[in-house]
Amino acid sequence: MSESRDFCPRCGDPVPERPEPLPGMPRERDDVLCDSCYFEDFDLVDAPDEVQVRVCAQCGAIHRGNRWVDVGARDYTDIAIEEVSNSLGVHLNAEEVRWGVEPEQVDENNIRMHCHFSGVVRGTPLEESVVVPVSIARETCQRCGRIAGGYFASLVQVRADDRTPTTEEAETAIEIAESYIAEREEKGDRDAFISSIKRTPNGPNIKISTNKMGSGVAKQIRERFGGTIEEHPTLVTEDGDGNEVYRVTFVARLPRYTAGDVIDPEDGDGPVLVRSNRGRLKGTRLTSGDTYESEFEEGERPEAEDLGSVEDAAETTVVTVEDEHAVQVLDPETYEAKTIPRPDYFDPDASMVPVLKSPSGLHILPEEVVDDDEE
Repeated sequence: MSESRDFCPRCGDPVPERPEPLPGMPRERDDVLCDSCYFEDFDLVDAPDEVQVRVCAQCGAIHRGNRWVDVGARDYTDIAIEEVSNSLGVHLNAEEVRWGVEPEQVDENNIRMHCHFSGVVRGTPLEESVVVPVSIARETCQRCGRIAGGYFASLVQVRADDRTPTTEEAETAIEIAESYIAEREEKGDRDAFISSIKRTPNGPNIKISTNKMGSGVAKQIRERFGGTIEEHPTLVTEDGDGNEVYRVTFVARLPRYTAGDVIDPEDGDGPVLVRSNRGRLKGTRLTSGDTYESEFEEGERPEAEDLGSVEDAAETTVVTVEDEHAVQVLDPETYEAKTIPRPDYFDPDASMVPVLKSPSGLHILPEEVVDDDEE
């Protein structure tokens, strides 16, 4: 490189001629220095004196910026390497830069990062090594702190209309809540958690982290069982901006009648075996086998007499098929021959049939419903 007519303002030596900057780009201030003076104050690498990694001792999340982030790691060496790498800077004038980081585990909470760099500046190959200490600070994240403190914003109560939820219904509702929250957690929602689940004689009480999550769980339970949702908000505090903060109780009330129940809608067409209670109540007439559907809207129920369920069915003997509308069977309790309605699902070749005895009389039940209940 030829010498220019310029001289280094620091030592007075001639300064080599340098390429003109691109149009519109300013000349760098240090271009007036000779190489010797330039490299006296030159740092190839800008590294912090220390890096601290804040880790939640409960869930393993790390704190980045102003929030906690799930990383799914218990060995934080890789996290430390990443944090140090993100904090290192290389001089803008360096070309052909190569670098590497080697961790040295000092103890459980301290790691030394040996960082090696090389590059070319002003045509001169340079190398530089720095050691960055990394400390692992174990704390408790906001989420784990709330869980430990029993925090909740919504309460989902699983109840039933004029009855107590069965054990199966209660456990299924709990599974629905756990699955719903787990799905939100897997999607990275750190606000999603269940604070507690209490099984009471009236049904489960499930405390959930947010009102939105509580509403979602209640809707999932209604989707599975039918019924209604009642919301009862309670003012608990105000936030920093003066906005009112409410805790909401969601009552997921299961329908009075469930699949397998036998009811008499008292409409003159005889008892109904309930098949579905999602939306409008649907079932099968035991006198004819015709399909029944309630005229009531979703969540409402018809006035009806509860006659029993398929669990109360008993096998009895078919005496004779009288005609297409009637069949004679033995009363399973008195063994008297009785003529009862013949529904279209009755098999005329059957010798035994399941029947339900109630105050309204004897009625033949569909075989497949009784078999499913026994399984």
